[in-house]
Amino acid sequence: MTSGDAPGFALPLTTVDLVIFTVLEGHLQLLLVERPDTSGEPCPGQWALPGGFVDVLKDDSLISCARRKLFEKTGVKSPYLEQLGSWGSRTRDPRGWSSTHVYFALIPAKGVELKTGGNARAVAWRPVDELDSGSPLAFDHDEIAQAALRRLRDKVEYTSLPAFLLVEPFTLPQLQSMYEVVLGRPLDKSAFRTRMLAAGFLQEAGFLAGQSNRPAMGYRLLDRNKTAIFPRTFSPRSGAPPDNEG
Repeated sequence: MTSGDAPGFALPLTTVDLVIFTVLEGHLQLLLVERPDTSGEPCPGQWALPGGFVDVLKDDSLISCARRKLFEKTGVKSPYLEQLGSWGSRTRDPRGWSSTHVYFALIPAKGVELKTGGNARAVAWRPVDELDSGSPLAFDHDEIAQAALRRLRDKVEYTSLPAFLLVEPFTLPQLQSMYEVVLGRPLDKSAFRTRMLAAGFLQEAGFLAGQSNRPAMGYRLLDRNKTAIFPRTFSPRSGAPPDNEG
């Protein structure tokens, strides 16, 4: 077979899907799009994860496709992106044998402008706590979203991932709040501060106004292209309230 010849077998549909997380109104949320409710569309009118087909003329790689799809929906160019995994089967899409390569992204809610277009009638944030209630997501996106949520919460136990949910500069109390929202439990303030400063992934950015009107040191990430890895996980403290004083 020469270059450009069609293969002698049917090719699967190939897509990239995104699980985009943010923290909004004190809740961990993910981005969903509403599929068109027209004849011939698979899963008409259902909510789904954003994504779409790989465009061989535009996308040099899977991650470039993910970045393109993310920008189309949020206007964000360079968030935290991590490949979650691949799903594929004969039955996951009624249009035929389908495989999807999934990435999850973390973005600050501030400044994000959600965009419709393509095959989306609407786009909206949904709290992750509501995933198991109401109508199921299209295709196998419920399974994918839950896998991404487990991956995120597992990694937050020992990495600096929640920092990507904040606009820089940010204070340590703001960072702790992100950890507590994602993990769903409070963390000890003193131990948290010690761990963050000892990890070596933050640089001081001057004082900011704190939540209690007292100045608090602001921080930026030393390197937005990687996460810090802690030597141990956080230990939950039952009954301890979160301390968000700035």
